[in-house]
Amino acid sequence: MARMTEEEANALDEEITNADITLKPGKGGIFTRQRELIDALDRASADYIMTRAMATDKMPLQILCEIVHEKIVAPR
Repeated sequence: MARMTEEEANALDEEITNADITLKPGKGGIFTRQRELIDALDRASADYIMTRAMATDKMPLQILCEIVHEKIVAPR
């Protein structure tokens, strides 16, 4: 594994220290979008998705995608 030189470490420290980490309204990441999606569901649906996500170590969005895909391929 390559090691950083003192100069590289100082440059990285400077970049991280001076980085703009302010949150911008309306610019949420994946976790914010998932939270909004879960909040839009009724309580029973949200509980089911969250419980299944925790039990399978998946994100809620992955569970929703699986459910939709199951419905798409199910015979009518």
